[in-house]
Amino acid sequence: MSQSPNRGPRVAALVASAVLAVFGLTLLAGGGALLYGDARKDDSGYLNTSRERFATNTRALATENLDVDLAGLEELAGDGVLGKVRLDVAPAGDKPVFVGVARSDDVDHYLRGSAHTTVADVDSSPFRADYRDHAGSKRLAPPAGETFWTDSVEGAGAQKLDWKVADGDWSVVVMNADGSPRVDASVKAGASVPFLNEAGWIVGGLGLLTLVLASGLLYAGVRRPAQRPEEPNPLAPRPVVSS
Repeated sequence: MSQSPNRGPRVAALVASAVLAVFGLTLLAGGGALLYGDARKDDSGYLNTSRERFATNTRALATENLDVDLAGLEELAGDGVLGKVRLDVAPAGDKPVFVGVARSDDVDHYLRGSAHTTVADVDSSPFRADYRDHAGSKRLAPPAGETFWTDSVEGAGAQKLDWKVADGDWSVVVMNADGSPRVDASVKAGASVPFLNEAGWIVGGLGLLTLVLASGLLYAGVRRPAQRPEEPNPLAPRPVVSS
């Protein structure tokens, strides 16, 4: 039995329609997620984590090395297009708190020989922080007096540090402002991502466009081809017309 000459293209159209439909729905969901994230920003335009407690009996809490690779986007970061990171740190007691961001090499040199703690890993659900303690006896000078900090804040009560993301290896440090041991503070991190709204509409729009294209291919695959009129057979007997 011979297959219809239109069967191959129709099957190809149906397969392409299914692939495009999945891709379009993925884009649509991604666009919705971006718009949802933009809607959850606070009044300052930051998308925040929950506030969690970090504590140590040593003189400093520091993150492990944060390797930021902007892959050629340094100019955009300098213009603020990539946004900023905000750290909202509230001390548990009355002691003034210090929060600073600096190159990891400078932080390592400053903390070397002192009793300090590195935050090795953080799980968000449920929250759990893994710490790595480093022994030492060196007394640390008050951190605000050091000149290597890229951005820093200190004071009594909650402090907010805004850091413009830049390429390189970085560490975040939380200390008592006088450099004394027993650091105890709650921390909330946020990011201002200015392009979330625009990216959400663009990605969602591409998803809708892809779904429209998928619908067109689906229609092309399921519609019946138009029947061509049969050509007369020249060998068939002619009907007799009575006069």
